[in-house]
Amino acid sequence: MSEDAQDVVLIVEDDPSILMVLSAYLSGEGYRVLQAENGEQAFEILASKPHLDMMITDFRLPGGISGVQIAEPAVRLRPDLKVIFISGYAQEVRETDSPITRKAPILDKPFDLDVLQKIMQKMLS
Repeated sequence: MSEDAQDVVLIVEDDPSILMVLSAYLSGEGYRVLQAENGEQAFEILASKPHLDMMITDFRLPGGISGVQIAEPAVRLRPDLKVIFISGYAQEVRETDSPITRKAPILDKPFDLDVLQKIMQKMLS
């Protein structure tokens, strides 16, 4: 499979162990994975990468920026970008009442990686 044929996924997660597990799992499932540990890195990637299929983002991130605050402008710039929120505080994500949180899946941490994979496949197909 050429690199062009792979779905490109940006993971935004400040916990290094979760970032590592998600990246390793998704790479093993055939996704091309980009990583960001905070909002600043996520915005750098979003600004520099022409093609992204999906963003999986934590809600609570360092520096006072939330996953929702990253996803909203990202989707405005890239209307086809799929978003999944992951959070130990899923209710907080819902309470932002952002239009994006009303349609994007929100997974409570800890979650099953196979469940994430099934949601991703459904969204990307």
